[in-house]
Amino acid sequence: MAAMMYNVLEARNNLSKLIADVESGVEVTIARRGVPVARIVPMDHRPDRPRNAFADWLEKNPLTPARARPVDEIEAIIAENRAAGA
Repeated sequence: MAAMMYNVLEARNNLSKLIADVESGVEVTIARRGVPVARIVPMDHRPDRPRNAFADWLEKNPLTPARARPVDEIEAIIAENRAAGA
């Protein structure tokens, strides 16, 4: 299992990303002044998440490698759009 370490401030500012990392199997450690104080790990049993129409459509119509974008690029586009709307 992969592991990541964040300080308390980073964890607070990136909680959604940390949870997404944990959901994908990454163990997250939170440190205060470099000393580990907490660990977020995947649950042994996760309840089934409700599906939405887009997830169903995407499963039936997967993106080709030419149309897919890296997560970093998607996050940059989202940040740019948020900044423009602020």
